[in-house]
Amino acid sequence: MSATLYQQIQQFYDASSGLWEQIWGEHMHHGYYGADGTQKKDRRQAQIDLIEEILKWIGVQQAENILDVGCGIGGSSLFLAEKFHASATGITLSPVQAARATERSQKLGLSDRTDFQVADAQAMPFADNSFDLVWSLESGEHMPDKTKFMRECYRVLKPGGTLIMVTWCHRPLDTPLTNDEQKHLQEIYRVYCLPYVISLPEYEAIARLVGWQNIRTADWSRAVAPFWDVVIDSAITPGAIWGLLFSGWSTIQAALSLGLMRRGYESGLIRFGLLSGNK
Repeated sequence: MSATLYQQIQQFYDASSGLWEQIWGEHMHHGYYGADGTQKKDRRQAQIDLIEEILKWIGVQQAENILDVGCGIGGSSLFLAEKFHASATGITLSPVQAARATERSQKLGLSDRTDFQVADAQAMPFADNSFDLVWSLESGEHMPDKTKFMRECYRVLKPGGTLIMVTWCHRPLDTPLTNDEQKHLQEIYRVYCLPYVISLPEYEAIARLVGWQNIRTADWSRAVAPFWDVVIDSAITPGAIWGLLFSGWSTIQAALSLGLMRRGYESGLIRFGLLSGNK
């Protein structure tokens, strides 16, 4: 990962994670609003429901040693460690996030079986065959080399273990992206510190190249699209506006650009893709 991109991602999450937690809680990812996106529910419950629905989809009912790639402040890591009575390791580029995740694990009494580190997902500091579940929830979009990332996930997973990657994608390339679509994506990349995104079929092709077995994919765009309306509503509360004033320009810019993602889902350009496989 280039030093510049690494720093941009780190600084973005160092600056924004505290405000996100204050307004939204520990889960820094989409919510699930039913398969067709019509269910009305509490926003934090929707985020927990997304985790549960992903677990149902991949059929994982138990795990002993979990790696959470792009762990944020430990939302998924701690949830999964508690649910499965498992050990969980989370990695992030943000020292602020790693420290907060560690603090939260101590408060929850899970520090003896959780560990949070600052590490590059494309060069993980773990031995081969270390984990039986690799969990990547909305971190793949930050990876500048998607193939290298998926190879690293493969390397650290135990034989027979499971990968679940849930990531932002663009639409399949049945027809080339238009100039307007490319401009729309470039704005999203700039605001959210992304190198680029690819389509779900492209991810599947990479997974086959790397050697994953039992590959499955799904597009849950409709199920999660309402999330951005809820985020936009929450961003215009007095508490959120006050917090933004002290969170730095990158966070303010991201808040002002929330409509980019909403419009991307509405047009079909942005997709929410799932991919699972076994080693």
